[in-house]
This record gives sequence, C-alpha cells and structure tokens, in this order.
Amino acid sequence: MRLRLFCLLLPLLLLSGCSGTTVVYYDECNCPEENQQQAQTPPDTDNDKNALKTGLAVIAGVSDSQNAQHADYSVTIAAVAVDGDGVIRQCIIDGVSTQVAFNSAGTVTSDINASVLTKNELGDDYGMKAYGGASYEWYQQAEALAKYATGKTAAELQRSAINADGYAADPDLAATATIRLDTLVQAVAQAADSAQSRGAQAGDTLHLAVISKVSNSTSATPDTPGTAQLDSDMAVVTRSGDTISSCYIDSLQAKVTFDATGAITSDIAAPIPTKNELGDAYGMKAYGGATYEWDQQAESFSRFVTGKTLSEVAGLATADGYAADADLAASVTIRVSGFQALIAKIFS
Repeated sequence: MRLRLFCLLLPLLLLSGCSGTTVVYYDECNCPEENQQQAQTPPDTDNDKNALKTGLAVIAGVSDSQNAQHADYSVTIAAVAVDGDGVIRQCIIDGVSTQVAFNSAGTVTSDINASVLTKNELGDDYGMKAYGGASYEWYQQAEALAKYATGKTAAELQRSAINADGYAADPDLAATATIRLDTLVQAVAQAADSAQSRGAQAGDTLHLAVISKVSNSTSATPDTPGTAQLDSDMAVVTRSGDTISSCYIDSLQAKVTFDATGAITSDIAAPIPTKNELGDAYGMKAYGGATYEWDQQAESFSRFVTGKTLSEVAGLATADGYAADADLAASVTIRVSGFQALIAKIFS
C-alpha cells in the first residue's frame, strides 16, 4: 500500500502538446512488483512467423526560417510494419509543413490557435497541382513511394528508389512521384531499421495519427526572447479488428527563438530530435523531479492500451487529463488526454 501511495504522489508534469511510442525500463521502479513485471515483459515473438515489427521515424528541420519573417517547419514522418526478414509489409508516409510568422518588432503575427494539418490531411489543398502545376498532389506522391517500398527491405529501398539527385530512379515510381524523395526514403528506411516487436501480427492494419499545434509560440519582449514552437505528436498503432495490437507514441518539440528585433537567435541548422530520441536528455527527471522520463511514460501508456479497444481507451479514468487508474498512474504522471486523442484519431 505504501508503494502504491508513493507512486500516486509522483510529480504531476504537464505533457507539452502530448500526442506522440516504445519499451519501458523500470530500473528505478517504485511500483508494485506485479506491475513492474507486467511492464517489463515484451511480446514473445522470437518463434512467431506471423509477428510484425513496427517502426516510426521523424525527420524535422527549420533551416528555411527567416529573420523578422517566419519560422519554417518541415517534418517528414514514416510508419512501417516489417516482417522477421526485415521486409516492409505496410508503409505510411506523411509530413507537416507550416510556418509561424513574426515581425521586426519580435511580435508573433500568425494565428497560433489555427489548426495545423498534415500534408495527407490537406490533400489537394496542399496546392502542388493548383499552384505548382504538378500532375499529382503531395499525398499521392507519398503514397506511390509507400507502395513502392512495400515488399522491400530498407537496404533494397535505398538502393533502388532514388538517383544521385534524390529523385525517383524507378520509371514506374517516377511517373507519379516527381518531388525529391531522398528525405522520404531516409525516413522509411530509418523506421524499418528501428522497428521493434510490440505485438503486431500479420493481417493487422497499420495506422499513423499526427496531432500538431503552434499555440505555445510567444512574442519577444525587450527582456525575453520570443519562441516559435511546433509541437507534433504521433502514434503508430496496429489494429486487429477493434483491438489495438501494438502502439508506439512519440513527440516532436521544435523551437525557433528570436529577439525583440525579429532576429533569430537559435541554431536553425541543428538537428531536432524527438522526445524518444532525447531520452533522459529531455530532462523530466533531471529538471522536473520525475521518477520516469517522457519516453518511459509514453511507452508505459502504449503497453497499457495494447489489447484494448477504442472505447476502453477513451473510457480510461482521468482527472484533469491525468490517469486516475492506479496502475497506469504509477508510471505515467504526465497528462494522458493527448495520448487518448491520438488513439481516437486513429479510430476515427
């Protein structure tokens, strides 16, 4: 009882733009022994020929940002399911392209509460056909690459898909995909190479959900720098009917800072890792006093919802967005409402 009370009193930390998947490490677990054992036990897939591994890769950049104009975000996201031989059996490619505008007074001029849709969600409204004269829209070209990747390993894809300039090398692929594909191919290959066994089986359906916002952006003052901030959270889920057979959640927090003259003060050429990639460097334990880091908590939630239906996930007991279920709250002290929103989006 003391251990459970201790777990429930863990610091409640806000999940910034939560929506975002993995394996939890309970080397410092203060939770009941039975919960610790349940969280540590991975799916037994070594001898299961029908088992699939799922992977996610996120490649983000802000290098096109301009002083006293805007922060420019380019995010490529790939989700895959691969078999035991490393062959990609399902693939989804999406992306986020958005800007946060600010002027020479360091004032944010964008509507930071506006919806931020992915390129697939924008569909024809992304504008490649209407304004760029393309024959196929971005989502159609990304889908063509995803279909091309299916049935290949990461190495085979990288070897055959693109030429030295980053464009489609295969004539059939090039007939639809006329954009540069090098970053998309890189994302798919990274997702395949990093895929892990999380419970998915052949016949399950792969899904990707992304929820983004820029509402945490702030204007500069004479004493405080401004921040243009994109929060993108993503979940890769496989479904067997109405049941979640595997789940992986990650999140991207991309910031561009600027002063009261609109001059950018951050390194716009620096890599932008996801929260899972940051691991302990994200700082919830070091600076927030948390027992578990963000990636561990996201993994705990992912394991908790695996085997559940949408209605069961939506019906999780919460209080102000935090888990009220004692077992879940023992290792997930951040808000889970954003995680629930990702699952709901997958089932919508």
